Amino acid sequence: MGFRVGIVGLPNVGKSTLFNALTRTAAAQAANFPFCTIEPNIGEVAVPDARLSRLAEIARSARIVPARMSFVDIAGLVKGASRGEGLGNRFLANIREVDAIAHVLRCFGGDDITHVGGVVDPVSDARTVETELMLADLDSAERRVQTLARKTRGGDEDARRQDRLLRAAITALAEGHPARTVAVADEDRKAWGELQLLTAKPVLYVCNVGEDDAATGNDHSARVAEMAAGEGAGTVVISARIEEEIAQLDEDEAAMFIREIGLEAAGLSRLIRAGYDLLRLQTYFTAGPKEARAWTIRKGALAPQAAGVIHTDFERGFIRAETVSYADFVACGGEQGAREAGKLRVEGRGYEVRDGDVLHFLFSG
Repeated sequence: MGFRVGIVGLPNVGKSTLFNALTRTAAAQAANFPFCTIEPNIGEVAVPDARLSRLAEIARSARIVPARMSFVDIAGLVKGASRGEGLGNRFLANIREVDAIAHVLRCFGGDDITHVGGVVDPVSDARTVETELMLADLDSAERRVQTLARKTRGGDEDARRQDRLLRAAITALAEGHPARTVAVADEDRKAWGELQLLTAKPVLYVCNVGEDDAATGNDHSARVAEMAAGEGAGTVVISARIEEEIAQLDEDEAAMFIREIGLEAAGLSRLIRAGYDLLRLQTYFTAGPKEARAWTIRKGALAPQAAGVIHTDFERGFIRAETVSYADFVACGGEQGAREAGKLRVEGRGYEVRDGDVLHFLFSG
């Protein structure tokens, strides 16, 4: 199961620098002019989780396989993108394919890097991008309602559901609100997701600050945090320049550098975890002599769905799951100790997997 977070924003806000640090490569060209990133670069990153190493140590696993998330570096957007300005059409097409948006905002000064709007104002920048996405959604939704007209008149239930949801989105968008503000019933969730509205995607604001503000943020990032709080969105303060430096260091050197500049953890680790939380994801583990592995599932996933992440045959032939919590696995010294202590549970098809569960699935082939 792959989850993709799109890194978006105006040109020259630090998107590609951040992407380079995330993937520890120079694959995305960071240049001081708009549209230097034309094709979306995609990089997979490991999701930081200290629990995995501990499990591997106890299970004496030969290798460790962390959960992974994909980040997509998307070309910079400019005002008018909804009408195809700049690389607008390509930008909008690329963003439709991601599950969530990491919106990078320039919260640093300096004349050496040109700001496309001529002045550093991250809240205004956020509004520019959001407006373009809403205009694109509004145009798309109105056209799709027209396309569905014949089917809805004919009594097609799926078409009527789509029409109802699209009209709810149009109402919100016309009033200046993104589609994610629409209240969607549980039974409509799947159909709503299939509409692929840009502004229905969850958003995380990434405040790219200068090196001196990496630990504390600044006035610009504070304004973004206030805006995000009003929207129910999250924020992460990060210095892409510093993170790019950290990415070139080995683990011990990076840890020392992070402490020296007053950070509790690398900004990238916080960004990845924030992306994980934004998508309402959680982790379960499998651990044995061959490997200790972290698996990503949606919160609320049932045991058969979790098994299906490993292989579809596991979900189809699911019989039961043997389950130990991470805390019990560690306290009892592994699966056998947990079994002897009565901490290992046998769960059926209706079990809702919890974050940190260590699972062993039994299935019929």
